[in-house]
Amino acid sequence: MTNMELPGRCMLFAALVMSVPHPACSGCENQVYNPRMGNLAVGRPVQTISQCGSTSPERYCDYKMGSCVLHCEVCDASVTHRAHPPASMTDSPFKHPPTWWQSAQEVTTETLQLDLEVEFYFTHLIIIFRSPRPAAMAIERSQDFGHTWSPLMLYAHNCSEVFDLEDGRRCTQKYSTSWPCSNGEVIYRALSPWDKMDPYSINARALLGITNIRMRLLQPQSCPCQPKLPDAKGPTAHYAIYDLILKGGCLCHGHADQCVPAGDQQITHPPSKHMVHGKCLCRHHTAGDHCERCDLLYNDQPWQPANGLTGEAHQCAKCKCNGHAESCHFDETVWLRSGQRSGGVCDCLHNTSGRHCQHCQSGFYRDPERPFTAPDSCRPCMCYHVGSTYCNPENGDCVCKPGVAGPHCDQCMLGYWGFDEYGCKPCQCAGDCDPYTGDCMFRSESAHNITAESHLFRTEELFSALSHPDKCVCKQQALGNGKVFCNVKYAYAVKVKVLSAHDKGSHAEVDVKVLKVLWDNSRLGLSRGNQILYPESWTSRGCTCPVLFPGMEYLVVGHEDVRKGRPMVNMKSIVKPWRPSLSRKVHQLQKTKCSSKT
Repeated sequence: MTNMELPGRCMLFAALVMSVPHPACSGCENQVYNPRMGNLAVGRPVQTISQCGSTSPERYCDYKMGSCVLHCEVCDASVTHRAHPPASMTDSPFKHPPTWWQSAQEVTTETLQLDLEVEFYFTHLIIIFRSPRPAAMAIERSQDFGHTWSPLMLYAHNCSEVFDLEDGRRCTQKYSTSWPCSNGEVIYRALSPWDKMDPYSINARALLGITNIRMRLLQPQSCPCQPKLPDAKGPTAHYAIYDLILKGGCLCHGHADQCVPAGDQQITHPPSKHMVHGKCLCRHHTAGDHCERCDLLYNDQPWQPANGLTGEAHQCAKCKCNGHAESCHFDETVWLRSGQRSGGVCDCLHNTSGRHCQHCQSGFYRDPERPFTAPDSCRPCMCYHVGSTYCNPENGDCVCKPGVAGPHCDQCMLGYWGFDEYGCKPCQCAGDCDPYTGDCMFRSESAHNITAESHLFRTEELFSALSHPDKCVCKQQALGNGKVFCNVKYAYAVKVKVLSAHDKGSHAEVDVKVLKVLWDNSRLGLSRGNQILYPESWTSRGCTCPVLFPGMEYLVVGHEDVRKGRPMVNMKSIVKPWRPSLSRKVHQLQKTKCSSKT
């Protein structure tokens, strides 16, 4: 090659490797970004089948450019200035004298292969030959790191003869002529100049994505020069290439303007400053080697590539996690349910739960004295898991199982026994019982709300009327007789739960919890809460008449002790085990029967 030919080749190479995007402007975070493009072959090893002079020195001959003067030299891979290795195809074109790769002599087929460490985009391929261009050649690519290959373009001096294809249909005859004998180009364009395609679309990636490329040189071609002397030897048969240019850039989907070396990347030594790297420095809250997903806390919308035609960046949106998550994931069901406005679900930390980590996990409650976003705003509940159903997440209060009491739900209520995972069972006694065995027992005189002189029924008297019905039988008033009901003139009707019964020596007292006041015609002012009923009739057998068993719920319709101002029950009272229909029946009797009588 003459000195006049070097500047043109250098200018072509410079235009390819020096193309850069517009510099990022301040406040333009929402713009589409494009990383620098260049020659993907620079800095990476190109594999070939052969190299001239690799086993022993080889003499070769070719014609000087622009003339048919035969010129012969020696190729020796062990001598630097006589070696022509594959790396010479991708070094700087500004070196003088120029460098090139050359195959071994008399090689018929040769393969050049470039393996990339990650997927790249490429736009076109240019090969500048020092030898005559091949009479037949194929360019193939892989998008799965060499597992499968597909043809990009076929080249032949006669497409129908070599590949059984028409010229222009996946095969071209444009770059397969024997002239020029040197500096001839073979070009492949991935996109036609008139194509208008979004470069970040799925179709563009299918067309432009690449992990490997190989050039199969299938048939060598001789220079058309004839030797001046009939007995003179002609040029040797070999392939030789000045430059291999694979124009492309790292694949970032419009979300990065810079790329750095990817993991396990093999770089030639010394590395080239013009090398195009493959790992994107992502913007728009994206992540991954190719910015192919949203960053950890930015999955409130589905990831999208930027739109290179409209300039829409399609940034990833941040999830709302109230400071209790370092990542979130996209849920398509949530996205569709929201009308495609928000689909992020936080991966909650700090004992929180909920889509936005707005709740405390089961077993934790929100501390009202801590900020909502504080890492320790959800405190562990102090409830005993065996005796509690759950902990109120708003204030930490323990909700106990039936018959269980205590601030932590760790003991049986008075009148209950048998603490286990199902709660506590009512004592079958007129008073308290052993909390472990259920045996009727004395109550400690220091018990809450019981005076020093008071005590429960004696142990031998605290048998249950349910277990011994023959020893504790009371005649009960019927509720169905409307005439009797109105004549008795009851003072109150309540729904109660019996807590315990106490022998006071001169009388009995029954502790109840009023659950509902059906009516109150007395001066007692009955209301929901703890109350004492005073039975007029009680026996030495541990019973009150009517019978009131601890732990049971009853309808109690009774009278007022006007002199002492307290509710009492006697043999005229109505005491029925509670069922929901009783409330309506009592109201009907009160309104219809008694009203009509008056």
